[in-house]
Amino acid sequence: MELSVVMPCLNEAETVETCVRKTIGFFEDNGIDGEVVIADNGSTDGSQQLARDAGARVVPVVDKGYGNALMGGIRAARGRYVAMGDADDSYDFTTLGPFLDELRDGADLVMGNRFKGGIADGAMPPLHRYLGNPVLSFVGRLFFGSKIGDFHCGLRAFDKDAILRLGLQTGGMEFASEMVVKATLQGYDIREVPTTLSPDGRTRAPHLNTWRDGWRHLRFLMLYSPRWLFLIPGLVFMTLGLLAGIALSTGPVTVGEIAFDVDTLVGAGAALVIGFQAVLFALLTKVYAMQEGFLPHDQRVQKIIDWWSLERGLLLGGLLAVAGLGGLVASLLHWRVNSFGELDPRESLRIVVPAATALVMSLQAIFASLFVSILGIRRRQHPPIVDAAEEAAGVVDAAARRVAKDESAKDDPAKDGPAKVTAGKSTAGKSGATKATGSDEGDESGVSRA
Repeated sequence: MELSVVMPCLNEAETVETCVRKTIGFFEDNGIDGEVVIADNGSTDGSQQLARDAGARVVPVVDKGYGNALMGGIRAARGRYVAMGDADDSYDFTTLGPFLDELRDGADLVMGNRFKGGIADGAMPPLHRYLGNPVLSFVGRLFFGSKIGDFHCGLRAFDKDAILRLGLQTGGMEFASEMVVKATLQGYDIREVPTTLSPDGRTRAPHLNTWRDGWRHLRFLMLYSPRWLFLIPGLVFMTLGLLAGIALSTGPVTVGEIAFDVDTLVGAGAALVIGFQAVLFALLTKVYAMQEGFLPHDQRVQKIIDWWSLERGLLLGGLLAVAGLGGLVASLLHWRVNSFGELDPRESLRIVVPAATALVMSLQAIFASLFVSILGIRRRQHPPIVDAAEEAAGVVDAAARRVAKDESAKDDPAKDGPAKVTAGKSTAGKSGATKATGSDEGDESGVSRA
């Protein structure tokens, strides 16, 4: 079978029959060997029977959610290619031709683009059309280098085996983003064709929740991009904190009528620590995700890990600790010069804040190095330990049993089995009509009865 069209369904009695008939008509008009799979997610309005009557195959999916329903339908699909689309009649399944042509040409994933094909009046809420979808699609392109203009188009088609290899996990609406992100990271051939979106044919409210599902999409995009979630913000904080700290360590800085002094220095130290920790988080997250298969292997990160051994991390942490302790000693000497009396905060904090910052960063570097080393521990399966003497004894016992069996067979011809008993030249044949008693192995007493 060439093409399976999978539609998730939860109480779509008003439109599911129309969608199924349109799709089957598309198959017939274009001579396509195809099927319609309705991934039913627990409908209670009779959608299942309406879909069967229209010619679809209904697959029940117990786990709730858009992504769960689709994955259940995709796994059950029999076609080499799979197209997916909502069962609310907002997409025209008779326009699947360009999708199938791209798949036949070698594409792994073909996305529809509603912004290029056209969005009818009332088909998409203004908040989704002008803010939600454009912003989330832009974030997806920025974070992952994708060229897809419409990350969340519900009409798309793909090579079934290629998509199953991605190991898609999400069960909700973010499934749409996960498919594009993982396919992009794996270097799949992803193409885009214009498609149209029409107002759906339902009278009930849609399952989509604007803010909840929008957040789930954004959360997924951030979690799958440690670079933008941790690394880049961390580098920004570190740069600002370091530059401000260096400028303020020697005295106040005046910009126009505004003077920045030790209070700003404390903030700069905090920014430096936060940024450093975020950079470490980016590295740790990337290492873990690579080892667990959530993200593809990154050669650049591997080079950093290979260079940053536990010993180097401890050395870096030690150097920062020495610098911090040196600063604390300097602050004590400064206090001693002032006879351990009251100090001017504008002078003492310029020594204490950099010292405390260095000490905190030293511990962060040491702990991160230890954690990376723990992540690098590999679980191995070792062969069981075998006692050589016990193994030799087992071989001898097995040989002894074989010899005893051979001797027993010579003494008792009936042990040779029914074939020899019935053979024309057997011992039984020479003594006349002989009947062997016992099991298939012969009479255990070794006696033949004439």
